[in-house]
Amino acid sequence: MGPLNFVCYLLLVLLLLCTVRIHVQANGWLNAHATFYGTNQSPTSLGGACGYDDTFHAGFGVNTAAVSTMLFRNGEVCGACYQVICDYRIDPKWCLRSRSVTITATNFCPPNNHGGWCDPPNHQFDMSMSSFLRIARQGNEGIVPILYRRVACKRRGGVRFTSKGQSNFNMVMITNVGGSGDVKGVWIRGSRTGTWLPMHRN
Repeated sequence: MGPLNFVCYLLLVLLLLCTVRIHVQANGWLNAHATFYGTNQSPTSLGGACGYDDTFHAGFGVNTAAVSTMLFRNGEVCGACYQVICDYRIDPKWCLRSRSVTITATNFCPPNNHGGWCDPPNHQFDMSMSSFLRIARQGNEGIVPILYRRVACKRRGGVRFTSKGQSNFNMVMITNVGGSGDVKGVWIRGSRTGTWLPMHRN
């Protein structure tokens, strides 16, 4: 089997064995807070800890967010989608009434362990500026109360696999996953082996 055939075989295997999961919350909505970061909407600046070099290429666009430790769970939610609304009842000055945006988790908002918004046990979304301004007014307010819930991701073009690595290791980036959006587990088998091996999250 030639190198090209092996790559195609590997991607087909990953596509068939990639499994996803949905986290269902009672009554849907949960309380959290949201901030925004920067004004640079270059897709190469939004991938962060999940490893997405370009969020447009990954199928996510600019409606992305870094999430706090309680949500990130060591990268398990990378690619997951959340519907977010600003809690107008709590903050009518800065929240836009009845506005929502669906964002994709693509980055990690690290804790500073000094009472920061991303410290445990806070649920925090550090959103791209374009997505933040769809639910809140622009001004001096740096943080707003929100309600959020996990929703299905709507993607186009099918699951995408990007292979990287060196002579002694391989990395496979899986993106554009519809439905739950996040990947639970992946197994791999070489063309000359009969054993399926679990891949580990980097």
